[in-house]
Amino acid sequence: MYFRRRGCVGLVKPVREYIDSLVHQSAQQDALLAARHRAFIGPRLLGSLVALAAFPVYLIMRGVPSALEIAVFAWLIVPILIAYFLSRTGRYEGAHVLSSLSLTGLVAVVAWGTGGLSSFAAIWLVVVPLEAALSASRRVVALASMFALSAAGLLMIGDIADILPPSGFDAAETADLAALGIISASLYATGLALGAESLARTSFWLLYAEEDRYRLLARNMTDVITRHGAQGAVLFVSPAAESLFGTGANDLLGHGLFDRVHVADRPAYLTALADAATGGAVQSVEFRVRRRSEEHAGGGQFIWVEMRCRPFDQPVIDRRSRREREVVAVMRDVTERKEQEEALEQARSESERANAAKTRFLATMSHELRTPLNAIIGFSEMLTNEVAMRIDADRRRDYATLINESGHHLLAVVNGILDMSKMETGDFEITPEPFAVQDVIRNCCDLLALKARESGVTLVNGADDDLPDLVADKRAVKQVMLNLISNAIKFTDEGGEVTVSARHNSGGLAIVVADNGIGISENDLPHVGNPFFQARSGHNRRHDGTGLGLSIVKGLVGLHGGDLEVKSTLGVGTRITVRLPFDCERPAPAAAPSKVTHGSFGSEPSVASGPVKKSA
Repeated sequence: MYFRRRGCVGLVKPVREYIDSLVHQSAQQDALLAARHRAFIGPRLLGSLVALAAFPVYLIMRGVPSALEIAVFAWLIVPILIAYFLSRTGRYEGAHVLSSLSLTGLVAVVAWGTGGLSSFAAIWLVVVPLEAALSASRRVVALASMFALSAAGLLMIGDIADILPPSGFDAAETADLAALGIISASLYATGLALGAESLARTSFWLLYAEEDRYRLLARNMTDVITRHGAQGAVLFVSPAAESLFGTGANDLLGHGLFDRVHVADRPAYLTALADAATGGAVQSVEFRVRRRSEEHAGGGQFIWVEMRCRPFDQPVIDRRSRREREVVAVMRDVTERKEQEEALEQARSESERANAAKTRFLATMSHELRTPLNAIIGFSEMLTNEVAMRIDADRRRDYATLINESGHHLLAVVNGILDMSKMETGDFEITPEPFAVQDVIRNCCDLLALKARESGVTLVNGADDDLPDLVADKRAVKQVMLNLISNAIKFTDEGGEVTVSARHNSGGLAIVVADNGIGISENDLPHVGNPFFQARSGHNRRHDGTGLGLSIVKGLVGLHGGDLEVKSTLGVGTRITVRLPFDCERPAPAAAPSKVTHGSFGSEPSVASGPVKKSA
């Protein structure tokens, strides 16, 4: 009654819902495969249900059916069972094979009972391979063709052997049935063609959607995706390479990317690709790549790149039939991170140097402060107990002299620390005034002449007498000379010589203090002038001192806009050259830290040092 009230059209909606439920139950992840399942299940369910729904109408019009007609209608259940098999197992090719076999069997049975090859149903054997073509499987098409040819051969044998039953149809009915067979087969073939066209359109749109997703990722990702073949040759580069490397993707193909890798990083680059291809594990490496820029069209700057690579899923067989694995790599610019790491490393080094300077300062100060303080405390205690110790006047005078000398030494150490601190903080002020520099040099030599004689060192003053007046801080220049001459005498062995000279030099004054003392080693020379640094320093050093002498000299010379040069050879001697402008009140150019060079003591300076910065 349901079919009589609503007709066959009412079946379309529930059949479609059932098809969607079966496709959903199959849970196919591939959209194209799901479309093929839908195209396979839909026509079979719809055709079988429509034919079963028309069975009552056929009974009314035809009357009592024959055994062949009952078998045909019973066969309509087979497509439904095959559709259920596909929805439950997902075996698409197997379902097509069963469908071809069942259709061939039905056509063969109907044609056997209705005239063999001349039957109206024989034309349907042509449809069997066409239907199998929708599977996109050569094996299924070959099996379907074999089924159809086997059925056709069986009917041909029946005709030749004359063993076929009579058709039971007159000429008019046979013609009508033949027309019906041709029309129905043509309509079914048209449905197959429409299904094939639908699958082709679905495949095209799926491919287009996949390519569209790729284009979206490739154009908006800042990371570069590359595909590498044998020996690291680049087979594919994503469009992001233009912004990262400053050149087109085509320029990076082949060995174009390798040619831009820094020479020192090329082994690591190739090793990572080779390990990923052979080992199968994800590899990560950082290397430098030359990035082309508009300012450097022929060269460019190097940037740091991080590359993570892994083997490609599909192996490639080369011309020599040897299986090789391709590699997919993702590259990103990590220059900023590397610069931050370098900045952190520099900060750590500066912290370590500051810590070492603090340790060196404490070790030096503990020695320089304790020695005079122990003398002051010890001799003063002896003087307070002079009655008990029966100290005479001569010994009392000697103790007082030692206490005075220790006090002056302690005051000099404290003044040196304060002066160095002022220069480092920029609080040290100079008061320029015109004065005769040769008089200052002569006075300093006279003050240190006694010390030189006590040390067995000859002090020679070779300064010119016709030097023009120098406009500078007289007290600072005197302190510079005293520090340099005192250091030269201290580090010159008995019988040595210290020479002080002054002369014109490129519009300024050059003061040279030279000695033939112990000299400075090549390793220590670059550190001379650093605060609290002492060559051959240690707890058992031969010469006392805070290590601030040359540091103060360098700072004072820099405040005058001058520069300092130290040249020394271990065991030969040392020559220190101070260059000052005749008028330090004139604005000085931007200063740079003084340069300490080393070489043979007797050689002339090869490169003039740059001016010292005024301490900030």
